[in-house]
Amino acid sequence: MSIRIKARSGESVEQMLRRFKKLCEKEGLTKDVKRKQNYEKPSERKRRDARRHEPRPVRPGSDRQGGSAQRRGPKGEKGGRSGGRSGGGMGGGGGM
Repeated sequence: MSIRIKARSGESVEQMLRRFKKLCEKEGLTKDVKRKQNYEKPSERKRRDARRHEPRPVRPGSDRQGGSAQRRGPKGEKGGRSGGRSGGGMGGGGGM
């Protein structure tokens, strides 16, 4: 697997390097290098592959059409609280 980049006219080194990095990412080279940085036992690799290939459990009440099953707040935000400051942290000054 060889990745070659030719300099385009008027292209800076930074732009060429950015194109090279994108090509490496598309080829999966960076993932492969990160995966091979540390030794992985064959049993661990088999366990990881088996876990990746097993079907995911379906949540009750979710539609199987691929839509989001999460409920949204009044302004369309995901999650619990709606905007504003949370109650925790360093409170106001204490008077003496």
